[in-house]
Amino acid sequence: MRRKLFFGGLVVALPLALAAVILHPTRAKSDDTKASPAEVRVDNFSFGPDTLTVPANSTVTWVNKDDVPHVIASNDGLFKSKALDTDDKYSYTFAKAGTYSYYCSIHPKMVGKVVVQ
Repeated sequence: MRRKLFFGGLVVALPLALAAVILHPTRAKSDDTKASPAEVRVDNFSFGPDTLTVPANSTVTWVNKDDVPHVIASNDGLFKSKALDTDDKYSYTFAKAGTYSYYCSIHPKMVGKVVVQ
């Protein structure tokens, strides 16, 4: 009798479990590696944050909130903005992992870096 109940329960439970696995919606894993944009605020003659860590293929946007112009330039010459007036923006997309140091070419004591993982 116990054996009949066991197998009867198994006959009912197994198809239900299988149906649940098959019909359960799964999230498709995206191959899109683009990250949401990151922002660096240029204010009071400094970059905030002064070190920003982002995944590869991230776009970083610098926004000038100072009352004076700034030029964002990488130490290695990879990127350089025009002179950014108040509320102007400059964006650059970092495709490869590495550490990218930059500064303001008008005010060279202003320094920052983007760490791309």
